[in-house]
Amino acid sequence: MLRLRQVMIDSMRGADRSTDWHEESLPTVRRRLADPDGDFVAFVIDHPERPGALAALVAGTVEYRIGRAGNPHGSVGYVFSVATDPDSRRRGHARACMEVLLEWFRTKGVAQVDLNASAEAEPLYAALGFVRKPDPSMRLNL
Repeated sequence: MLRLRQVMIDSMRGADRSTDWHEESLPTVRRRLADPDGDFVAFVIDHPERPGALAALVAGTVEYRIGRAGNPHGSVGYVFSVATDPDSRRRGHARACMEVLLEWFRTKGVAQVDLNASAEAEPLYAALGFVRKPDPSMRLNL
């Protein structure tokens, strides 16, 4: 999973290509995925030519925000780490993983799903019904 997450990170402009974080991150990822009632999930497709490797990954989480019109219960899905191994692209793997993730969100009562789309992936997301929104996001790294 972390290898494919790194594939996604490496594809972004200005991304830090360091893999030093993998070893420290792995126990947390395993613990979060092991929680059957948790709010974090990943769906993968095994690589057909490389046993033990993944061809595609999509991960998502459910977040709570105070409700509003259109989402009175405040459940928001967030999609991240959508990645396909470069030698496995254009085979529908990302779409298949996204469709299963969206169904998981529905079972969790999620009313809206957000993601950040690269230009390359935007056609896939648009075909699944996602629309661009003006994003006033800001970030503070602590």
